[in-house]
Amino acid sequence: MAYLSQSQIDRLGFKAVGKNVKISDKAAIYNPEKISIGDNSRIDDFCIISGIVEIGRYCHITPMCLVAGGELGVFLSDFVTLAYGVKIFSQSDDYSGESMVNSLIPKKYKNEKFAPVLIGKQVIIGTNAVVFPGVIINEGCSIGAMSLVVNSTEEWGIYYGIPARRKSNRSKNILDLESEFLAEYNDI
Repeated sequence: MAYLSQSQIDRLGFKAVGKNVKISDKAAIYNPEKISIGDNSRIDDFCIISGIVEIGRYCHITPMCLVAGGELGVFLSDFVTLAYGVKIFSQSDDYSGESMVNSLIPKKYKNEKFAPVLIGKQVIIGTNAVVFPGVIINEGCSIGAMSLVVNSTEEWGIYYGIPARRKSNRSKNILDLESEFLAEYNDI
């Protein structure tokens, strides 16, 4: 995987970029002036990042993900992982037929839903999962592959299914590992 050089990243004009950020040269970045990326985070091949997006430290957005921040934003806390093909939307059209849809139609003919998406620290979202507008995935949750997340989660849960539901608790051992990791790499 080839990554953009630091000068290429700087020329994109991000709102903010931390140190040691890696962005694939095959990623599509729209509205970089609305995007912030924290230290040691990485965006891989064939990802699309657009609109208002804040990415914390040590976040990994793996290949083929879509993070559509739109007008209200998608906010990823530290240590978030989006597995292959995850889609996160902060806005959506009304599919009921009561209004028109798609980005070519003026807003007065549409009834879009706009709501920010918040992803807490130490969250992993599995392959091909989809997260809808207004969802808060709280700290420590894991979302199973191919899940549809339409409701907010409670901390430290394992969720999966369509729609995603809490199936069990997730271990908090990861917090001890995080502290050990940050101490070892002098990143506290």
